[in-house]
Amino acid sequence: MKKNQLQAISPIDGRYSNKCDHLREFFSEASLMHYRVKTEIKWLQYLANNSELKEIPPLSSELNTLLENIDENFSIEDALEIKGIENTINHDVKSIEYFLQSKMKEAEGGADYLPFIHFGCTSEDINNISYALMIKEAIKTERNSYLELVDGLRTQAHEWSDCAMLSRTHGQAASPTTMGKEFANVVYRLELQLETLDKIEYRAKMNGAVGNYNAHQVAYPEINWIDLSHDFITSLGLTNNPYTTQIEPHDWIAEVFHSLIRINNILMDFSKDTWLYISMGYFDQIKKDKEVGSSTMPHKINPIDFENAEGNIGIANSLLTHLASKLPISRMQRDLTDSTALRNVGSCFAYTAIALSSLKKGLSKIRINEERINEDLSTNWEILTEAIQTVLRREKTEDAYESLKKLSRGEKLDQEKLIQYISSLDLDEAVKQELINLTPESYIGFAATLAKKI
Repeated sequence: MKKNQLQAISPIDGRYSNKCDHLREFFSEASLMHYRVKTEIKWLQYLANNSELKEIPPLSSELNTLLENIDENFSIEDALEIKGIENTINHDVKSIEYFLQSKMKEAEGGADYLPFIHFGCTSEDINNISYALMIKEAIKTERNSYLELVDGLRTQAHEWSDCAMLSRTHGQAASPTTMGKEFANVVYRLELQLETLDKIEYRAKMNGAVGNYNAHQVAYPEINWIDLSHDFITSLGLTNNPYTTQIEPHDWIAEVFHSLIRINNILMDFSKDTWLYISMGYFDQIKKDKEVGSSTMPHKINPIDFENAEGNIGIANSLLTHLASKLPISRMQRDLTDSTALRNVGSCFAYTAIALSSLKKGLSKIRINEERINEDLSTNWEILTEAIQTVLRREKTEDAYESLKKLSRGEKLDQEKLIQYISSLDLDEAVKQELINLTPESYIGFAATLAKKI
């Protein structure tokens, strides 16, 4: 860890920075500047390619290459230059315009294009597109992290598909499942929510100060700015929002964040259950000789990775929840509350990334303890009363449920007591034998089959 990381206020840039450094290319202030530069350049190029704007000639190959290089080779030095401009003029987006103007002035013929950098734009035209591109690209990265976790869970679901275990409904012994089936449940839930995430459209607008193309229409009344704006937005791989005030209303961001909240909640649920299975001894944790589990209790190996995941998912979801509620709300045509709130989007992704990293690490350190799992099954034969009463219903035995309720509710049963009960029933011997052959380990329904199919 570097010295400056020890002085970080946030663990994102300190203790956990190595788990979320990959997000800097999307969410750092320098990256936001880069997305703004990209948007301004794309808009200038788009206007220059429009033959109806007679005052702006088509870009020469040299100027077009210059602009492409500014975008593709954007550096921290460029970001510092923009920050220097901002420190003088006190406006972050206007600083981007001045930065690009300074670059174009240096090129032959570049001065002709200076009036058309940021043409017809309000700051939000640049910002909303920048954030849409940023979040869209970051989601691809985050999605890959989710998929890596899903693939790991699927592997474990298959590996443990036949490992019968006691279920616990309301915390009490219940009909068996398999550990693989429980992991398969998580895989299926995550894949459904990832499909929902994939269907969300990333919306943006380029329509001026209050969403009506006022300045555009005055300057060039003959141009169909509504269609031109639509085509520009879609050329960026985004969906045009034709109805906005000064700001794109961010409803789609709320959709994305609500989707991430649901995915994270599944992982929160899974983290807590895995923690409980460790505490019950169903999983052993791999021991590393040089590690310490407790400052005072030498025997401890704590499930810290699952606890870390749970804590960071909680922080991520708190931020996601706030932003999903706040961002779609703006007073009248514009206020700046969304601007400062949006600067925290990266924190949501970072805390999620920390949680995912911890979950993957935790899963790599657990091993199934079949002896402990079988011990629980062998001391809870009363769970077979569901199976027995269902077969008795099939055989039209009167008061089947009530009879077994009297025998088992709140009681511990063993194999011998169940055999005695079954033997006392007025049933064909074949049916009795069918019931006597039941064991907690074999009473798993299609759990193994379902686990293997996922």
